[in-house]
Amino acid sequence: MLQHLTYWHWFILAAILIILEVFAPGAFMLWIGIAAGVVGAVLYFVPTLTWEYQFILFSIASVGSIVAWRAWRQARPVITDEPTLNRRGSQYIGRVFTLDAPIINGIGKIRVDDSTWKIEGADCPAGTKIRVAGIENTVLKVDVAG
Repeated sequence: MLQHLTYWHWFILAAILIILEVFAPGAFMLWIGIAAGVVGAVLYFVPTLTWEYQFILFSIASVGSIVAWRAWRQARPVITDEPTLNRRGSQYIGRVFTLDAPIINGIGKIRVDDSTWKIEGADCPAGTKIRVAGIENTVLKVDVAG
């Protein structure tokens, strides 16, 4: 069965993979679909290519297209006007809050908007104004606001 692969088989596989990418986006099947299209195009011009070489070419083209895409995207990062979107803790960096409870042994909690955050910083009593200096995982790093 594999000996009878034609360029149409590869073009159909490419179309199916690209259509699947539309319904399940993630930019992964797109590049494999493009690789299948490349194999179909090569097979159109070289119809005597055996199925073994077709699959080798498909493998190389799949990996190559994914690696090339990742390198291209890494060299051109997306610039956004909302850099802290979906990074909620980062939105609080630089803001000043008043402690409701003291920081004891370097650990405390503050209420920010509609949630409670664990904080780390120098020991200080309730009522102290603190500034968020950074974030590590889900812990806000704070300094006394002077």
